[in-house]
Amino acid sequence: MMEDKKSILKEIQINALQRHIPIIMDDTLEAIYKTIGENKLNDILEIGTAVGYSAICFTKILSENGKIDTIERDKEKIIEAKNNLKNMNLEKVIHIYEGDAVEILPTLNKKYDMVFIDAAKGKYPFFLKEALRLLKKDGIIFADNILYKGYVMSDYNKHKQRTAVRNLREYIKETTDNPNLETQILEVGDGLAITKIKPQE
Repeated sequence: MMEDKKSILKEIQINALQRHIPIIMDDTLEAIYKTIGENKLNDILEIGTAVGYSAICFTKILSENGKIDTIERDKEKIIEAKNNLKNMNLEKVIHIYEGDAVEILPTLNKKYDMVFIDAAKGKYPFFLKEALRLLKKDGIIFADNILYKGYVMSDYNKHKQRTAVRNLREYIKETTDNPNLETQILEVGDGLAITKIKPQE
């Protein structure tokens, strides 16, 4: 049974990559697994489901009765993600909130061990604010694609991506300047920011 699931997951990955659907990269996933270590998490929030690939991968770090909530607004991707979850027998473990994360996040009040941000780049500062509100004291926020093809750390200023680049820079500034947070930026995938709340003295 385990082998079946592995091959289904591989198929989901290959299929998404062939269609240029942005999914989590293997080295980014490894960095997350490494950061979490031996801990098993009870509740994970993901902002940006796409076809459900990353959420399925995160079940590896879930506790036995752990749950994943994930948010997606693209109707076609939701249909595909639901189908993938069904094939992996994870419908009871992973719940998809359907709609815009900007509207859904403020309605959530559950506390999460981990928040994974991988949605509209221009909304990252807003996602950060909500993630911090929903994070358990010892929780971790992972923000994917934070270096955005290298644009964020260069003097890139083309109009097309300007808003995304500006907001990603703001996200980095807010997580690194805040004395209550500690943030590490890894050059894996397209950049991964790892943010934790500093323990209060």
